[in-house]
Amino acid sequence: MSDPASDVTDLDADILHAGTLDVVGRIQVASNATFVGRIGATTVVYKPVAGEKPLWDFPDGTLARREVAAFWVSESLGGGVVPRTWLRDGPLGPGMVQLWQERDPGQDPVDVVPAQRAPRDGWRTVLEGSGADDEPVCLVHEDSVALRRMAVFDVIVNNADRKGGHVLPLPDGRRLGVDHGVTFHTEPRLRTVLWGWIGEALRADELDAVRRVRADLAGHGDDGLGGRLARLLDDDEIAALAERCDRLLRTARFPSPEGEMPAVPWPLF
Repeated sequence: MSDPASDVTDLDADILHAGTLDVVGRIQVASNATFVGRIGATTVVYKPVAGEKPLWDFPDGTLARREVAAFWVSESLGGGVVPRTWLRDGPLGPGMVQLWQERDPGQDPVDVVPAQRAPRDGWRTVLEGSGADDEPVCLVHEDSVALRRMAVFDVIVNNADRKGGHVLPLPDGRRLGVDHGVTFHTEPRLRTVLWGWIGEALRADELDAVRRVRADLAGHGDDGLGGRLARLLDDDEIAALAERCDRLLRTARFPSPEGEMPAVPWPLF
């Protein structure tokens, strides 16, 4: 598992965790209180626990910890799915802080397009429906290595809210996932726009990545995945994570929707 300071110097890591966090703006479209901040010269996203709205199916005040837990699982899985994320105090109290990622507006790895113009090569169609004027449209996403890895990540963390807007295309071609507060439920909660590989076999590297997460869960020291998650999640949530890994390794295929929850989030973006 990579070091949390792998993308910054040791001095920067100290500043990010203990330096002054200044709020410079608010992201109004977010469902919970979400702010843009600066720690020195570094731009970050700041979500204070005090700004989390209560949810019927998740314990109050736990979303920030789930975001950090998702980061650590991403680090174990590999592929850099989640930007660096940590817990710290801020001007509105303790919360989740994440390195800001500037999306490339010229790329749309997830999109809703007119049905007659739905791309085929290099794309997957998730569902078909009607647009605002009753015209036929399709929800599509890239058929890419990066999105496959994100879909595998979503399965094992039981992500209940993978909207299209939570997939950030970077100018260098990377795709990052954000907004992981509603993860790690013990019951099936997977809601995602990345259903394009249902029933298809996982690749060898994807299975190896899941095995790595499963093995890392046994690491209960300060730097082990199991130890880190024990400070963020309940025991039954960690046990459910292990079972999802085991199940994915047994089937070796992308799963189908299950449970009573809708298969896709709404809105889609």
